[in-house]
Amino acid sequence: MIGITLGIIIVIFLISYIAIYNNLVKARMWVKEAWSQIDVQLKRRNDLIPNLVETVKGYAKHEQETFEKVIQMRNQLTQVPTENREEQMQISNQLSDTLKTIFALSESYPDLKANQNFIQLQEELTSTENKIAYARQLYNSSVATFNIKLQSFPSNIVANMHGFKSEALLETPVEEKNVPKVSF
Repeated sequence: MIGITLGIIIVIFLISYIAIYNNLVKARMWVKEAWSQIDVQLKRRNDLIPNLVETVKGYAKHEQETFEKVIQMRNQLTQVPTENREEQMQISNQLSDTLKTIFALSESYPDLKANQNFIQLQEELTSTENKIAYARQLYNSSVATFNIKLQSFPSNIVANMHGFKSEALLETPVEEKNVPKVSF
């Protein structure tokens, strides 16, 4: 009787151990998949930028410095190793701010503002920026779930035994947390 009870306890323990391990693996894969979604949207934006710059260049020839900055940041972003998520997001945030400058140029150039290519590119980039924001939220949610599992008992024991490491959340840069100044 003691042998059967001990056998049942061992089977329950093994099943629990396997379930915890598999849940940790799934959570880690969700984090990787969520980052992949960010990466896909960043690539989409990087592919759209040259078309936007070329469209705007014809109308705003004296804005060369802005165009060069956008292209430089785009190229810089493509050179960052995919493992360096923090640097990718930092450059991506700077690029988003610079793209806002290009969109603002359309106010100074009515012909550009009416150009169908520009309008379409602006809509696609705006849509892509929204997708990037959503993907960042999904990534942070996946990371939070994974990190909770790494810190919760008993999964923390299994995680430590197998070398699972916590992931960093993507954070909003300090300058973007400041309340914008509005004046009339």
